[in-house]
Amino acid sequence: MHWIFFAFLLFIPSMVPAMDPSGIGEGLTLIELAAPEAREMREYLGLGSNPTFTMADIGARVVIVEIFSMYCPYCQREAPRVNRFHELLRKPGTPGADVRLMGIGAGNTPFEVDFFRTAYGISFPLFPDGDFAIHKAIGEVKTPYFICLARSKGGAFQVIFSRPGGIGDPKAFLEMILEQTENRR
Repeated sequence: MHWIFFAFLLFIPSMVPAMDPSGIGEGLTLIELAAPEAREMREYLGLGSNPTFTMADIGARVVIVEIFSMYCPYCQREAPRVNRFHELLRKPGTPGADVRLMGIGAGNTPFEVDFFRTAYGISFPLFPDGDFAIHKAIGEVKTPYFICLARSKGGAFQVIFSRPGGIGDPKAFLEMILEQTENRR
């Protein structure tokens, strides 16, 4: 009889729909971050010379933010796919040319973020969130978590989707982002 109870407990998670709360990430647009020191990272994000920036300052039509943690085994396993996704965005002539990718290390210090960057060959900007301030502002999501922001007609960023877990196939993920972006215009 106990095995029936345990089998039921294993079945329950598959009955729960994927988390995609519309409000997650809304607070992200107001958060101020230290601008990257590296010139190429500033240029990639389209930032000027100010020492800090908000999402509104990023010079792109779409920004994807990965919430990760150096200690998250899922983030570590996902890193090669996210890197391939970033390579797709950087490829000349790709439809993702106006999409930028950045990561925020939930609970991670600058040292831990740099360690993650080096260990997994990350070439897009990563930012520390050592005190979990950003993580708390967006609802304390599980890692990895992806938030996609797109500029509205008025120029402000709006969350067009958010989701936990990996990106899956990088090309399919880009196609989904582009489709979601076009549906919101």
